Formats: sequence, structure tokens, C-alpha cells
Amino acid sequence: MTGREILHKMKEKVLGPSDPDSGKGKSKMSHHITHGFHLVKGKSHHAMEDYVVAQFKQIDDHELGLFAIFDGHLSHEIPEYLQSNLFNNILKEPDFWTETENAVRRAYCVTDTNILEKAVDLGKGGSTAVTAILIDCQKLVVANVGDSRAIICNNGVAKQLSVDHEPSTEREEIENRGGFVSNFPGDVPRVDGQLAVARAFGDKSLKKHLSSEPHVMVALIDEKTEFIVLASDGLWKVMSNQEVADSIKDIKDARAAAKHLTEEAVNRKSSDDISCVVVRFQ
Repeated sequence: MTGREILHKMKEKVLGPSDPDSGKGKSKMSHHITHGFHLVKGKSHHAMEDYVVAQFKQIDDHELGLFAIFDGHLSHEIPEYLQSNLFNNILKEPDFWTETENAVRRAYCVTDTNILEKAVDLGKGGSTAVTAILIDCQKLVVANVGDSRAIICNNGVAKQLSVDHEPSTEREEIENRGGFVSNFPGDVPRVDGQLAVARAFGDKSLKKHLSSEPHVMVALIDEKTEFIVLASDGLWKVMSNQEVADSIKDIKDARAAAKHLTEEAVNRKSSDDISCVVVRFQ
């Protein structure tokens, strides 16, 4: 056995097996706050199209928890690009600390413009997104486009923090842009007969009829807050918000909770890619 193999074995013994589809971490500001994530590839023949961000980051005297789910459609390049660039663009906004919600909105727009300009390299298709920024363990800023979703659980009660941007609910806006919403029997409503969400990053061929304007919501973390969950629609198609909260209420390890949710979704016959981030506050 080589020295490198011995080192890897020692590292595995201390840290556990290296797995890019699963991980965990914790806040330095408050050791009671931990996060974990887990991803499972669906049954489709294309490459995995879900990407995750889950980390705590120190900036000067502040700590930021950065959490996100990016769920690609007809693309893994665009969610991968978002994984690398969206939070950087948000944090570069000059009024991030003073007007965080507005900074997030502008950064979403800037990022979408960048993606469209790089369409030759990034290809067709697009991605939904849900992002959560935890500022100094106290303020949570959630934004989303599409149907990746975030919930918060306070005293056992689940509350949705994002909005599922469905074509049927945004039909008027889509038609005002010159598009249409199909509603064929046995299928979900789709923008121009193609896309099952009304807002997304990318999708250059549909962009005239799509929005990348995020829904943004702020929540304050207090003693009632137990956890938040971010996940792609592979989870939400088969579990309600309250079912998700009830399913992990007694699982204290955040990574184990995220893994449990993905396994439960598979047991309920979800065939989509499934990605999940859990942040526990107690």
C-alpha cells in the first residue's frame, strides 16, 4: 500500500468515506447550527442535473450560511455554472449588507444574462434554483425561480418560504410576453408546450416568454426554529411540506435527515433526480 493510500484510509477513518453526493458541516458562530446534504440520481439516462451548495463562509466579522439547490432541465452545464457563480454574484453586489433582498434580485438577473451570453458554451436548457442565505445565524433570505422549494419548520409546523412558479398560475404574464401555456390531457401545463415551470435560468429559446425574476422572502431565526429544508422537485412531487417536516423531526444529524428524505422519496416512486439540504438549528 502506498503512502497516499494509507493517508486516504486514515482520512476515511476520521472523516468517513469521501462522497461528493453527501456531506455536512456546522457553523463556527453557533455550534448548534449544522447542515447536511444528499443527492440521488434519478432513473433518466442523462447525466445528473441537480447541483447543491451547502457551506458556511466567514466574511470580515460576519458569517454567512450559503445553501442552494439547482435543478437543471436538458442541461447539467447550467446548474453547474450556477453552483460556481450565483453566490459570488450576490456577494459582489455593493449593497448586499444593507439591502440584501434587492441585491439578490439584481444578482439573479445578472447571472441569467451571463448564462444567455454563454449559451454557445453552456448549451440549451436551463435550471431552476432555490437559494438561502443565513446571515450571522439570525436572518434568512430565501430566493427561488422555478419549482425547487424551501420550507422552514417552527415548533413542528412547516411553512413554505419559496413559490412554485407554475405556468398555470402565471399564464397571463406568459401570454402578455407573446407565449402560451399548453394543457394537454395527461400532461402538466407547459410554457409554449415545452417547459413545466414559468421561471428559470437559461432556456434561451423560450426566454422571451419566461422570467428569471426571483421570489424573495425573509425569515428570522428564533428559539422556535427547528430546521429548514431545500430540495428539488424530485422530493416535493411525492411529499408535502408537512410530511417532510414530520419525517425528519426526530433525526438530529442533518446529513442523516437529508439522506432519509431522498430515500423516502425513492420509496414513494420518485424517478427524478433528488437533491436535499437540511439545516438544523437545535
